[in-house]
Amino acid sequence: MAQNTPDPDAPGGLSYRDAGVDIDAGNRLVDLIKPLVKATARPGAGADIGGFGGVFDLKAAGFVDPLLVATTDGVGTKLKIAIDTGVHDTIGIDLVAMCVNDLVVQGAEPLLFLDYFATGRLAPEVGAHIVAGIARACREAGCALIGGETAEMPGMYKDGDYDLAGFSMGAVERGQLLPRANVGPGDVILGLASAGVHSNGYSLVRRIVERSGLGWDAPAPFAPGRGLGAALLTPTRLYVRSVLAVIRETGAVKALAHITGGGLTENLPRVLPAGTVAAIDLDGLDVPPVFRWLASVGAVAPEEMLRAFNCGIGMAVVVAAADADTVAAAFAAAGESVTRLGVIAAGEGAARVSYSGTADFGFAA
Repeated sequence: MAQNTPDPDAPGGLSYRDAGVDIDAGNRLVDLIKPLVKATARPGAGADIGGFGGVFDLKAAGFVDPLLVATTDGVGTKLKIAIDTGVHDTIGIDLVAMCVNDLVVQGAEPLLFLDYFATGRLAPEVGAHIVAGIARACREAGCALIGGETAEMPGMYKDGDYDLAGFSMGAVERGQLLPRANVGPGDVILGLASAGVHSNGYSLVRRIVERSGLGWDAPAPFAPGRGLGAALLTPTRLYVRSVLAVIRETGAVKALAHITGGGLTENLPRVLPAGTVAAIDLDGLDVPPVFRWLASVGAVAPEEMLRAFNCGIGMAVVVAAADADTVAAAFAAAGESVTRLGVIAAGEGAARVSYSGTADFGFAA
């Protein structure tokens, strides 16, 4: 029996666009981002898109006996502020930074990056702004944007909503992986300043903003001359160039911790051996105004602030006491603001953080 072939152009016929997915919009986005992607090319990768997978040549990148290090992350509910304010050109920087900062703490050089962008209805220009931020951060971190995936999923996301995920791969020569095995009591902990809240704790941030009664376009109480939304969208600082430069220049970095969700409290112990305590002197911590405002408006306890946010320290560095001044000077020369946070002491059981002194979380408008 002959079968009739459905005619999608006939009255009542359905197309993929009728279901909410616009293939032409996807092709338009690819055309918009091709030059952005191409600009991230580096030795080992040409940064072309359109194939089924990206290729990276480790030998061409100069590695002899490398270990591969992989990371993946997102930017959490900071996305909601970008969506609500319509500011999409920096959130891609956050996406890359959250991944590559995790690579560099292991001594790895970021090599490649891929992104996943999911939305309810694809707006090519919005997608292009997001990818522009991704490409900008990839160039700064020295990694090639070699591919990604754009998913238009009506019914999963509301129109205007989107989600992002990133994946990064780096390499480090065998024997140079961090943390080193000789981290121990007597070592000094240095802190590198953050650019702000970075990309963690935004569910609490948004609750505090709601409590404040301020709109995203209101003047930011903690950042004169800036709107609240724009100030809270300040992108995550990229530490790749400075950290790799100091590792190679001094050879003295023993361990690094990217201070993300969990703050110093949860992240420092991840790179310390059992039987040690990171003794942090809070009197030396210069708490930026944004964290003092959040603590004051939200009535957030100091210990909760230190566990929820970076509180001004985006990266912690562990070095031998004899090398502390040299390493601090090298980071300062590389453009970082450096704080001496404390020392590693002997302890019992699992590694942990202890605090002395008092951090100033008071805010005066």
